[in-house]
Amino acid sequence: MPEKAPRPREAIVHADGLCRCPWAGADPLYVAYHDEEWGVPEWNDRQLFEKLILDGFQAGLSWITILRKREAFRAAFDGFEPAKIARYSEKKLAKLMADPGIVRNRAKIKAAPALARIYLDLQAKRGFARHVWSFVDGRPLVAPRKSLADIPAQTPQSEALSKDLRQRGGNFVGPTIVYAFMQAVGMVNDHLGACHRHSACVALGKKAPW
Repeated sequence: MPEKAPRPREAIVHADGLCRCPWAGADPLYVAYHDEEWGVPEWNDRQLFEKLILDGFQAGLSWITILRKREAFRAAFDGFEPAKIARYSEKKLAKLMADPGIVRNRAKIKAAPALARIYLDLQAKRGFARHVWSFVDGRPLVAPRKSLADIPAQTPQSEALSKDLRQRGGNFVGPTIVYAFMQAVGMVNDHLGACHRHSACVALGKKAPW
């Protein structure tokens, strides 16, 4: 049996002539996510909250698995309304465990109400988005990478944010999960330097609301 070709580590030119990070592959859903969402600085409190919960569900799985279930998650979790999630009863948690459209992991499901309470507490103070972004001084960190091998699994910033969330009672917010969250919401621009989205996200990062 022939050996499998190694997965590409550097940016790839697609059929449309655009150079992209190799993890996007050829799946249209994943390519669209890469081009339209990943790495785009997200300043909206609620959108950040949703992404943090979904990244917790990703633990041990691939992001494309969560992406394919995202609409089902939104329906199951009441549109990721923090005030509603914070009040989830055991009956609601049991209903979520019976929902085939989402990842049915009880520990991950139970982590959502705790994160919702953290969100509401921070929102009442300085704001959830402002608090999260303070760990990168309110601006995206930019370090052009040539290869996926240059991208770390976690950083001092993700370790600090992870520690903060865990001290507040959060679960499934380890430094690796938090770094994936930071990449996705543009707190760090980890599009490879040759990727067509790198410079676009740099420009978007200059439009911080604070």
